[in-house]
Amino acid sequence: MSPKSTTAAPPPVDGEIVEQDLSTEMRSSYLEYAYSVIYARALPDARDGLKPVQRRILFQMDRMGLRPDKPHVKSSRVVGDVMGRLHPHSDVAIYEALVRLAQPFTLRLPLVDGHGNFGSLDDGPAASRYTEARLAAPALALTADIDEDTVDFSPNYDYTLTEPDVLPAAFPNLLVNGTYGIAVGMASNMPPHNLGEVVAAARHLVSHPQATLEDLMAFVPGPDLPTGGMIVGLDGVREAYRTGRGVFRTRATARIENLTARKKGIVVTELPYLVGPEKVIAKIKEAVSAKKLQGVTDVADLTDRKNGTRLVIGVKNGYNPEAVLAQLYKHTPLEDSFGINNVCLVDGRPSTLGLRELLDVFVRHRLVVVERRTRFRLARRQERQHLVDGLLVAILNIDEVIELIRSSEDAATARARLMQVFDLTDPQATYILELQLRRLTKFSVLELEKEREELAQEIAELEAILADDSLLRRVVSEELAQVAERFGTPRRTVLLEAPGVGAVAAGGGAASARGGVAGAAGVAGAGGALAAQQAAMTALVGAKDVPLTIPDDPCRVLLSATGLLVRTSGSQPVPRSGPRQAHDALTSQVPGTARGQVGVVTDAGRLVRLDVVQVPEVPRLEGAPSLAGGTPAGLLVDLLPDERVVGLAPVGPGAEAPITLATAQGVVKRVKPGDEPARGDSWEVISLAEGDRVVFAGAAADTDLLVLVTSDAQLLRFEAAKVRPQRRGAGGMAGISLRPGARVIAAASVPAELLAEAVVVTVAASQGALPGMGSGSVKVSPLDRYPAKGRATGGVRAQRFLRGEDELVLAWAGVGPARAVGAGGQAVTLPEVDERRDASGSPLSAPIAALG
Repeated sequence: MSPKSTTAAPPPVDGEIVEQDLSTEMRSSYLEYAYSVIYARALPDARDGLKPVQRRILFQMDRMGLRPDKPHVKSSRVVGDVMGRLHPHSDVAIYEALVRLAQPFTLRLPLVDGHGNFGSLDDGPAASRYTEARLAAPALALTADIDEDTVDFSPNYDYTLTEPDVLPAAFPNLLVNGTYGIAVGMASNMPPHNLGEVVAAARHLVSHPQATLEDLMAFVPGPDLPTGGMIVGLDGVREAYRTGRGVFRTRATARIENLTARKKGIVVTELPYLVGPEKVIAKIKEAVSAKKLQGVTDVADLTDRKNGTRLVIGVKNGYNPEAVLAQLYKHTPLEDSFGINNVCLVDGRPSTLGLRELLDVFVRHRLVVVERRTRFRLARRQERQHLVDGLLVAILNIDEVIELIRSSEDAATARARLMQVFDLTDPQATYILELQLRRLTKFSVLELEKEREELAQEIAELEAILADDSLLRRVVSEELAQVAERFGTPRRTVLLEAPGVGAVAAGGGAASARGGVAGAAGVAGAGGALAAQQAAMTALVGAKDVPLTIPDDPCRVLLSATGLLVRTSGSQPVPRSGPRQAHDALTSQVPGTARGQVGVVTDAGRLVRLDVVQVPEVPRLEGAPSLAGGTPAGLLVDLLPDERVVGLAPVGPGAEAPITLATAQGVVKRVKPGDEPARGDSWEVISLAEGDRVVFAGAAADTDLLVLVTSDAQLLRFEAAKVRPQRRGAGGMAGISLRPGARVIAAASVPAELLAEAVVVTVAASQGALPGMGSGSVKVSPLDRYPAKGRATGGVRAQRFLRGEDELVLAWAGVGPARAVGAGGQAVTLPEVDERRDASGSPLSAPIAALG
C-alpha cells in the first residue's frame, strides 16, 4: 500500500506476521498503559475522593451487607469477592487498599472497621486470612442512596455485572481523608482535614456560590492530621489552597517533664503524619552516633493501645531541654515536611485543584446526586399514587371486580375488562390482578385514602425541590450538617503561623456564625491550655538564641522548713525582709552556680553532693522566691531510712567558710574547708556518738556567732572562732553543757554584724507533745538580749514555762523576720517581739510544725 494511500489496510488473518514500526508501537502501548494507570488505578475522583479499587471495596462490602450492625467477616472473603466480581487485579493490591481504609492513623475518618492486626506506622498488617472487616459508619454516608439512581453504573470487567462510576458521597471525602497515589508522569498527595471544618466550608459554598477562597479559608485554616501534632508555618498551606501545590512542616507534640526528681526529659505524645516511633528512635540513635545530637541520654518507646503515643527522651543534666528539643526537630523525623499535590480526576481528566475548586466539584456532584434522588423518589411516589388510586376503585367495587375476574376466560381478558369497565390503566389493572384475594380484602378505604394524602404531600415537596434551586441547595446543606454532627470530632492538629507566633483559631467562630455546624471546632477544640502550651514550646524551640547547655550562672540554693529544695538566680542572698510568703519558710541557703554542686547534710552526719542543675528553679517575686515550687529533698538525694536533711553547705573549691555542725547531745564541730574525698557522692562529716543526731548544719566564719537552744529552755551564744576546724573524721567538741534529760533542739550561725537584727523563737509545750500537736506557747525575743557565754557552759534561760509546759519543742535563731508554718507549709502568725529575755510565751494561734 502506498504511504499516501488513505485506504485502510485489511485486518491480518490468523498466522500472518504484520510489521509495525517499533517507536509507533511503543508510543501507543505506553500511552495505553499510562491511561490505564491514571484513570483506573492511581488517581482518585474529585467527587467521592476514591480510587477505583477503594470504590469497588466499599461498594462490594455494601452489597455483601457488611454494615456496622453486622458481624465482621474474614478480610480474605472481601478481597476474593472484590477481585472476582469487580477488580481483576492482584489480591495483594486489594488487601492493601482495604487495610488503608481501616487505619485510624492514615485516615482522619476511617471507612472500614477492622478487627485484628491492621498494622501500625512501623509494622505492616497481618495476612488477610487473619483479619476481619466490615464497613464503618462513615462509609454508609458514602454509599447512601446508591440504589435510587443517584449515580451512573457501568459494566464490570467481564460485562456480567455493573458497578458505580462514582459513589453518592454525602461528605467531601477527598478533603477529609486525603489521598496518596503515583501514576505515570503525575502523582497525588493530599493531607486529611477536619470533617466539621470542611463541611462548614462546603455549606457556605452551597449557600454562597460566589464565595471567594478567603471566605472558605475562614472555615478551613489548614489540615487536621489523624495523629495530631503541629503544623508550623501556614504559607505553604495557603499556597496549596490557591494553586493546588504547596509544602508545610509538621512537628511532633512534645513537652518537658520531670522523669524523676533528678532528671528531666522530653515526652512526645503526638508524631508527624505517617511517622512511626521506631523510625524516630532509629534516627535519634544515628544522630547521637554521628555527634549531630547532644544532650540525649536514652530514648524509650512507651506507646501502647491504652495511653497512645508516648516516646520518652532523657536529657543529660546541664543541658537545656528546650535546646535539645530544637536539635531533635532539626535532625530527626520529629519535624517532617508534607508536599501537597492536589491532582485528581475531574470529568475523567487529571486536574490540579485548589481548595475552592475541590469544594466546588463536590458541591456540584452533591447537587446532582440529590436532584437525581429526588426525581427517582418522585417517580416512585407517583407510581404508587397511581396504583393506590386504582386500588381504591377496586375496593369500592370489590364484588363487581371479583365477579368480573371470575367470569373472564384468562388474565388478559380480565385485565382488558377491568380497564374498560372501571376506567383503569394497564399498570393499575395488572396490579389488581396480581394481588392475592386475601390481601385485597385486608385493604381499608380509610388507610388507602390516608396513604394517598401522604403521597400527595410528599410529591408536592419533591416537586418543590426540583422547581426551586435554593430549596435544593438547602436540602444539600442540611444533609451535610447532619453528617458533620454525627461524625465530626474536634480538631487534633494545632496550627502555628511560624515559630514565635501564636496558634491560629481554626474557624470555629466563623463556622458558628455562617454555618452553625457542630464539630467545626478550632484549636480550642484540642484543649485551649494544651494549644497555648504547644505554641509556647514551638516559639521557644524556634528561637535561635537558646543555648544548648545551661549557663553556669551564679544562683542560690534554698532549703525550706518543710524540707523542699529550690534554686533561684543571682549571687546575692535572698532578702530576709521581703514580702511574706504564702507557703513555707526558709531555713537554709547557700551560694552556688547552676552547673555546680552543693552539700546536703543529714541528721546522720552525712554530707551528700547534689548537682544544682537538678534542683528546680523558681523566679524571685519582688526579691523573695516562692518556695511552693520546690522538690522534697528526699527525692533529689539518696537518704537512708529515718534520715532527714538538716541543712545545706557549700562544697568544692568555692567553699571558704568551714561547715559547722551541732548535735542533740551538745557537740559542735567545724569541718576544715576542702576536706572532701576525691571521689564519692557522700561522706561522713562528723563521727557521732551512739544515739546522737545532727540538728544543725551550715557555714560559719570565725567572726560569726554560734547559738544553741536546748529542750530545757537554755540558750548559749559564743563566737565560732572558739571551735577550731577539724578533719571530717573527728567527733567535734563540747558546745553546751546539758542538764540530765536535756538535748539541743536547735542551733544557728549568725553574722556578728547582724546581731541587732537577729531574733530567737521558742515554742514550749508539755513533755512528749509532738511538734504541731497540742497546746503551748511561743515567744519571739531579740538575740542580743542573751549575753555571750563561754563554750561548753550552760547558757541562760530563754523562756519561762507556763503551767502544763515542761520543755521546748521547737526553736529557731537567725536574722528576722521569723516565720512559722504548719504541717502543710501554711503560714502561722507569730506574736510581736518581746524584749524580755526570761519571759513566758503567748498562746499558740495555730499548731506550728517548723520555724524559719
